[in-house]
Amino acid sequence: MKIDPAAKPFTALAVVPTVLAAAARRPRATLALGLLTAGVTLFFRDPDRTPDRVAVTDPDVVLAPADGMVVHAGAAQDGVAPEGEWQQVSIFLSLLDVHINRSPYGGRVLSVTHVPGRFLAAYRAASATENERSEIVVERVVGGRARRVVYRQLVGQLARRIVTRIRAGDEVATGERIGLMKFGSRMDVFVPPEVVLEVTKGQRAVAGETVLGRFR
Repeated sequence: MKIDPAAKPFTALAVVPTVLAAAARRPRATLALGLLTAGVTLFFRDPDRTPDRVAVTDPDVVLAPADGMVVHAGAAQDGVAPEGEWQQVSIFLSLLDVHINRSPYGGRVLSVTHVPGRFLAAYRAASATENERSEIVVERVVGGRARRVVYRQLVGQLARRIVTRIRAGDEVATGERIGLMKFGSRMDVFVPPEVVLEVTKGQRAVAGETVLGRFR
């Protein structure tokens, strides 16, 4: 299984007590710490998804940017969405979910904005405006009209680091890897009113696979 390079310092840190326990001939502690090291490493697993094998050519499709539970799908929450008319889909990632993030929509990256902040539980509505986050704006012209999608990487109580590997001016494809969030977090996707949402609250989403909605 592919492991993201961001795992290296965390795995190295976790393996030290495992080695010490083994040197001290403490098999139970060695086993427990070894499992912990494996768990830390697997947190950074990076499985291939359909967009890695077949390009998403349908310009109307908006895909899930993260694995996790849909905690909101519908009208944008008050004070959370960017200025303008938007619909909002929010996905909460648990510690057990894959934390590699993907672009929900392809196009030209207009901006990437990092905002420092707090570390409230990511499932709380207030986390969208108070927590540390990165906001990404992507635009694509289809049929002579510009379509804009905004999405946010949002850290929670355990996630303390956002990795965003794209910048303004880049061209991204729908479902392309764009970064990750370390140890539990949330992603918000904002789409215009002409998108028909295809997910509901409580549904499981798979990054690069689950269709969040379609432009009409």
